[in-house]
Amino acid sequence: MLQVRRSAERGYFDHGWLKSYHTFSFGEYYDPRWGEYGVLRVINDDRVAPGQGFGKHGHRDMEIVTYILAGELQHRDSMGNGSIIRAGDVQRMSAGTGVTHSEFNPSAAQPVHLLQIWIQPEAQRMPPGYEQKNFSAADKRGRLRLIASHDGADGSVVVHQDTRVYAGLFDGAERAELELPAGRRAWLQVARGAVSVGETRLEAGDGAYSGGPERLSVHAGADAEVLLFDLP
Repeated sequence: MLQVRRSAERGYFDHGWLKSYHTFSFGEYYDPRWGEYGVLRVINDDRVAPGQGFGKHGHRDMEIVTYILAGELQHRDSMGNGSIIRAGDVQRMSAGTGVTHSEFNPSAAQPVHLLQIWIQPEAQRMPPGYEQKNFSAADKRGRLRLIASHDGADGSVVVHQDTRVYAGLFDGAERAELELPAGRRAWLQVARGAVSVGETRLEAGDGAYSGGPERLSVHAGADAEVLLFDLP
């Protein structure tokens, strides 16, 4: 049975240069009811002001996925990677035994809007790793496009967990479905716009979750962009 966590129920912090909504407990935001959802540990909905960003800091033993909705983000890390991440790009950083990185908005005028996602890995102390790929709007239009998976299927980035992450763009009569088997769970996050999942209407920032077996039908979108997590 589909259940909903509304956008307004999330933690929210306005740091001036950073405006961030937290779906799950993170930093100064703590809610004992919302520490995680299975192996899905973080969904932060961030807007970073022009010329601002996250200074060098460290992580370990976490799969970190960054999904850019608008604008650009400049990435540097201790593995020697340096890149610009743009709208439609998916970045996967496996922190493993330890990595430091920084993320900076290089624009002098435009904010960057992104979702930062943390997924608990299948094992600890793995070697750090990095991957970045672009998934075009046409590739996500009216369908659930696989963007991250355990085996890198269909050109998706690799995450070290039995998880499949899909992205989709929905408007008008477009529809896509996912069969969720018994023993699996799903989380759908509306990044922007509005969409229906079954009979439930969701707006930007809303999350919906369910356990299998269930058929999830995503339809009746209004300029909607969504992420759907198929989780153990």
